[in-house]
Amino acid sequence: MNMEEHLEKRQEIEINEQKWVYDSSFNHRGRTPLRASTGAWKASLFIIAIEFAERLSYFGIATSLIIYLTKVLHQDVKTSAKCANQWLGVTTLMPLVGGILADSYLGRFATVLASTIIYLMGLILLTMSSMVPSLKPCESHVQCLQTRKVHEIVFFVAIYMISVGTGGHKPSLESFGADQFDDNHPDERKKKMSFFNWWNAALCAGLLLGVTLIVYVQDHAGWGQADIILTVVMAASTVIFIVGRPFYRYRKPGSPLKPMVQVCVAAFCKRKLPLPSNPNELHEVPKTEKVQERLLCHTETFKFLDKAAIIEEHKQDPWRLSTVTKVEEMKLLLNMIPIWLTTLPFGLCVAQSSTFFIKQGVLMNRKITDDFVLPPASINILAAFGMIFSVAIYDRLLVPLLRRVTRTERGISILKRIGIGMTFSITTMIISAIVEKKRLTIVKNDPLHGSPTMSVFWLAPQFITIGIADGFTLVGLQEYFYDQVPDSMRSLGIALYLSVIGAGSFLSSFLISIVDQVTTKVSGKSWFATDLNGSRLDYFYLLLAAITTTNLCVYVLVASRYSYKNVQKNTAVAAADCFQDDGHGA
Repeated sequence: MNMEEHLEKRQEIEINEQKWVYDSSFNHRGRTPLRASTGAWKASLFIIAIEFAERLSYFGIATSLIIYLTKVLHQDVKTSAKCANQWLGVTTLMPLVGGILADSYLGRFATVLASTIIYLMGLILLTMSSMVPSLKPCESHVQCLQTRKVHEIVFFVAIYMISVGTGGHKPSLESFGADQFDDNHPDERKKKMSFFNWWNAALCAGLLLGVTLIVYVQDHAGWGQADIILTVVMAASTVIFIVGRPFYRYRKPGSPLKPMVQVCVAAFCKRKLPLPSNPNELHEVPKTEKVQERLLCHTETFKFLDKAAIIEEHKQDPWRLSTVTKVEEMKLLLNMIPIWLTTLPFGLCVAQSSTFFIKQGVLMNRKITDDFVLPPASINILAAFGMIFSVAIYDRLLVPLLRRVTRTERGISILKRIGIGMTFSITTMIISAIVEKKRLTIVKNDPLHGSPTMSVFWLAPQFITIGIADGFTLVGLQEYFYDQVPDSMRSLGIALYLSVIGAGSFLSSFLISIVDQVTTKVSGKSWFATDLNGSRLDYFYLLLAAITTTNLCVYVLVASRYSYKNVQKNTAVAAADCFQDDGHGA
């Protein structure tokens, strides 16, 4: 009889877990979400829609920025590249601030909404800088050699407002989208793996229209007309995002960094105490106590932090006693530092696709027909195709095949996927060096006509391969930083992924300055001349290939020693009953 009651109770629990979502999330009324009417694809589609609109605006601005800086603001190649890199760096590092605000104070939905409004204000100001007569670059319609100071001020204020908007938008929106899938539900967990792939498909769709439609309007109708389109699309997507509010699953913000500090303080205070021989003697949430958050299993790395969980009599102060889960979360952050550092050279390579790659295209033959000349920034469409192709092949062909081979849910570990993309980035730099060498040879042999005799589609291989690299590494980084950070820090996790590109852009700007000084001092001639034909970008690309290759060797070593998040299968069972998410899934 007792056995029957136990089975009935267990069956009732399973039915409830299928009906309701018990993962610490709540619906728009603050109640436990009903699985059938909230979350999963029905909610994430609204979120993917606003991501498409935001990326349309971002790429419409970012891919043409270096052209605007040289054509409208009359900056030279070196200055414009550094200026563009700095803006890209700020734009992709600001999410670190936005991620902390979302996780600790505002919540992800509120952060997305607030940052979208700031983003929209930036777009409106950008439109005004091109359309309002007193703010235009020149007083007359004729192109002037000196841009008005007021235009420069308004322009830079506008694009940096967009940076601030992106800072709250990107980490919060992506983690908010992934929050719509319950990690404890097998079907939703599999859907979440596809979510990151289709998220990037929407990103690429925004990129495609950004570097074709928007760039075409910029080139043929005017910058102001393009800005109007971006403003209208962003305003419409904001309405769509708000409409989806009843379908979302929300999470309460907390202070994710405070428990990490408490772990360090507690471990330091008890540094002289001996560790127990049995990890089960360390402090953890009682197994009989119902908790919504996932508990982590004890691991053997960074054992000095385990002292924070040593139980002392009559001392329950969180600054003197931490749970095993909190200690393991601190270990996760420490484990991520080497991975983050070894992915920065990849960001270096990506930075070139929106700066020097575009400047190469400006000087080449872009004529498609007698009546149509391809805008230089539109060549970026090939990178989008490369990314879409790699994501589609990976999600639809490789993953199902690898699941059968490896018998794991993910098919291939996250860090292996990232490493494959790094290999493609090295290939990109080598191809780029070869193509630029050929272009410079044509310029040398035919100074009168030069590189305009060379088709812009010679750049196709380097754009396609960097797109494939993005499909593996960038999507992998999204999954890695979302999955491996503590559950309470997932917005910050997405911000860490974005910071790889941001830090890479700043490193690119810094490297340009160093190489410029060193080459000028050693040979008397810089690799970065006033114009591209007098520069040696082929040497610079080979330098990047060498840096990335050396870094890949270090990355492989670090990744091979990495310990993935160890999650308890069930809070009602023994602490030893765990599975290690080795990047394959449960």
